[in-house]
Amino acid sequence: MSARILKQGDILIGSIHAALPDADILRFQTELAERVGKHRSRAVIVDVSGLDVIDSFTARTLQDITRTVRLKGAEAVVVGIQPAVAFAMVQLGLFLEGVRTALDLDDGLELVRDGLLDRHARVG
Repeated sequence: MSARILKQGDILIGSIHAALPDADILRFQTELAERVGKHRSRAVIVDVSGLDVIDSFTARTLQDITRTVRLKGAEAVVVGIQPAVAFAMVQLGLFLEGVRTALDLDDGLELVRDGLLDRHARVG
């Protein structure tokens, strides 16, 4: 599979390196959800910088991934959408409704760390 999941402390980083068949992206979604519970992860970052196209199924699955992760109690961010991919998505009417996005992995890490700190401040 052209996707990897790495654990960085309490953050999971899922990277999609190339377009995946529908079945593989669904397996990626399932594995991320399972690992959030297994590792008690507080955040998930999905890096799609390796994709040169995001079709409607992938866009919908990215939304589902972020919803699933949030239901399991973790923050979720999609990072690395290439400019040409973003432009094509807008032209096709594909939007990642309710999905937090960031420019790249560094910005995504900062975003989830800020979110985790904000959440601790509200809870504590």
